[in-house]
Amino acid sequence: MQYIKLVDINDKRLEPYFSLSETQLYHYFEPEAGVFIAESAKVIKRSLDAGYEPVGFLVEQEIIEDNDKSASDAEICAILSEYPNTVIYAIPRDIMSRVPGYAVTRGLLCCLRRKAMPTMEELCNNRNRIVVLESVDNPTNVGAIFRSAAALFMDALLLTPDCADPLYRRAARVSMGTVFQIPYTYIESDSPMHYVDRLHELGYKVAAMALSDNSISIDDARLKECEKLVVLMGSEGDGLSAKTIEKADYVVKIPMAEGIDSLNVSAAAAVAFFGVRPR
Repeated sequence: MQYIKLVDINDKRLEPYFSLSETQLYHYFEPEAGVFIAESAKVIKRSLDAGYEPVGFLVEQEIIEDNDKSASDAEICAILSEYPNTVIYAIPRDIMSRVPGYAVTRGLLCCLRRKAMPTMEELCNNRNRIVVLESVDNPTNVGAIFRSAAALFMDALLLTPDCADPLYRRAARVSMGTVFQIPYTYIESDSPMHYVDRLHELGYKVAAMALSDNSISIDDARLKECEKLVVLMGSEGDGLSAKTIEKADYVVKIPMAEGIDSLNVSAAAAVAFFGVRPR
């Protein structure tokens, strides 16, 4: 395996891995789509399996050079061996371990090119269970929601432009790489129509998760019976906008114990997705 040994984490070749912000990575190849960093073999493998193109790898030198490899080290080497034409940087473990967040990398990072995003209408084509995230700006919550959506029979996700990026390191890591497995795109901000109206035109019933006197329970049979259903989830603090709730076909709540009126948005999402899963 061909690789380049480095001993200085301030080497300019390592800037995407250690120095550049998420915003700088996003604009790395501007005007073309930028790059993102994935951490750990499991997350990286899922990104590669989803067709993302690697720009380079960063690995602990010992993982490559040690003859007696653990199962996780062998998995890393197997990934690297599949990309002989991609640059691999190797840093000694004692140097790499000084980097903040080192523990979560599990010895491997990868820089990958972003893909062009489909339109909202393209994403929704032939999909019956869609999730919309409106202004969910916490990467941890976004990652957790993606993981639940992938596990609980949702077909795709739509995000408003002010949501946290699913490809941010923390979001991808919390999702366990499912951000690469379930399709998603951003709702265009320049559309003259509200996105709920556009979803109605595509034949969807729309369920807004919100507290309201006019709400129905998540276990209402009408939700499961919808052939094409969209579930709307709002931000942790403010929830969905009043305009969005007004346009929805259903306002839906999760029954809770007395004295408790809300769940964390990622926990609520998991309950909601299970509740509206198709029959």
